[in-house]
Amino acid sequence: MSTLMRAPRECGSWFWDLDEVAAPGLESALAMAARMSEILRKHELLTPHRFEYDWYVLDSGGIDITTSLALTVPLGDPRLPQRVLDSRPSGFPNAEVDDIHIVGSGTWIDAEGNSHREPRLVDLSVSPAPVGLSAELAVHHDIWGWFDFAGRPHPDVHQHNAPRLAAALQDLNSMLGVKGEPGEVTYFGFATELGIGTPDALDDGSGPDVTDKL
Repeated sequence: MSTLMRAPRECGSWFWDLDEVAAPGLESALAMAARMSEILRKHELLTPHRFEYDWYVLDSGGIDITTSLALTVPLGDPRLPQRVLDSRPSGFPNAEVDDIHIVGSGTWIDAEGNSHREPRLVDLSVSPAPVGLSAELAVHHDIWGWFDFAGRPHPDVHQHNAPRLAAALQDLNSMLGVKGEPGEVTYFGFATELGIGTPDALDDGSGPDVTDKL
């Protein structure tokens, strides 16, 4: 059961253009997802349970069909690409796999230092697009920032969680050989190179209250 408020848009995201470090395609994308997931698992941010992907037809676009596969084998299992292809919608024999979303749970730490499991603590996706492989990591909770969603400072929560995210991003950058580019600013926050940025505080020391959009 979720114990955190989750924003409908990301509080921060990071994008890796992997065109020069990995081949495009389904097998490459799954292998990359496995490597990235292992780093996130090491930092207790993501234990994958399943993955989801949409389908599209070249020159026609998306077909509004999403497939979900339980991870009964590791992401790096060589049989997995064929399992994905075998799940192609029968009415669209030319359909190709769109972005692959890795779904799982991670651990966050509260102000008292207690650990909690949270579904979809981080969102990892890898694109097998023929124009070039890419990956994205996004976070939707307030535990990574100095302020909570109501604008109240929560330094203990921040200190227990933000360094873990920063360490994971550093390890991802090192493994990939490419620095993640911070994504676009949203109503709920913005990313820096290795974490979530801190907005300017108001006169009373509080931050933006974004609970009206939750």
